[in-house]
Amino acid sequence: MQNVTVLGLGKVGALAGELLGEAGFTVTGYDAHPIEGLPFSTHTLDAADGAALTATMQGADAVLSCLPFHANQAVATEAHRLGLHYFDLTEDVPTTTAIRALAETSKGLLAPQCGLAPGFVGIVGADLISQFDTCRSCRMRVGALPQNPTGLMGYSFNWSPEGVVNEYLNDCEVLEDGQVKWVSPMEWVEKIVINGLELEAFTTSGGLGTMCETYADRVPNMDYKTIRYPGHVALMNFFFHELLMRERRQQAGEILVNAKPPVSADVVYVHVSAEGVIGDRLERREFVRALKPKQIAGKHRTAIAWTTATSVAAVMEMVRDGTLPQQGFLKQEDIPLAAFLATQNGARYAG
Repeated sequence: MQNVTVLGLGKVGALAGELLGEAGFTVTGYDAHPIEGLPFSTHTLDAADGAALTATMQGADAVLSCLPFHANQAVATEAHRLGLHYFDLTEDVPTTTAIRALAETSKGLLAPQCGLAPGFVGIVGADLISQFDTCRSCRMRVGALPQNPTGLMGYSFNWSPEGVVNEYLNDCEVLEDGQVKWVSPMEWVEKIVINGLELEAFTTSGGLGTMCETYADRVPNMDYKTIRYPGHVALMNFFFHELLMRERRQQAGEILVNAKPPVSADVVYVHVSAEGVIGDRLERREFVRALKPKQIAGKHRTAIAWTTATSVAAVMEMVRDGTLPQQGFLKQEDIPLAAFLATQNGARYAG
């Protein structure tokens, strides 16, 4: 795996291309708009044009889709037809289900959900679970927030508004008392404290990836929640449900990103915990981080951009180097945390 096509050159896609180039891949990038100033070849592309999409993948060994989630199934289908490795950052459950079906006959590796959540958080969760003789619960919480929030919402849309709206409105898969259940988003609100800062967490869709299926008979309780500043979830429930903006998803995203545009000073909170028995003792183990922007390749990179781009780039390094399978469907929980952190890109999470 040497030649990589990157589709979508926003902040995450462009950075992922740079990180892959630094790790020794030959990268070619495509975006709907002309992009200049990147250290790899870039071209324009209408991703809805099937013939043009096929042409971008000719000669590639792998494709990384950083497009909106609704475009990924078409990309994965074409990658499957061409026998390429496929990677994406989606949190969308139906998209991942469709890609998993393709993987049953794939010549390459199909690896969706390689971002932060789902993605890195599942790698951490699986590592914590493996430390117990028997594990009774695993709780995964992630939030990308402004360091200096303003207003009642206390938020900035540093991530795709389409993705955020999708997470806030789609049902959430959990394990409860050994049963796989689907629960409503923006519920099960809890207080969470990181480095003395009080935050709130609530259910959102897609963050667990395939983990409920993987651990259904081993970990009776598992859930994923998004972290926000206190009061955020009440406002979002008012906006989407009382004002009926759930019926106008695209407009809802436009309103929210216009009201709360991206900031450069963000922070990504990761709080993963597991409880269980080791020997004859009940213990709780945690992985907690507050990750802030970094200077990478001489440029300021937001926390959400570098954590997401680093995660997928590290996984792609592992596939290239033979640490991970070369065919079929990749579950994030099957990626060893130690090997992930040992890659050129994954090392950023360790330091």
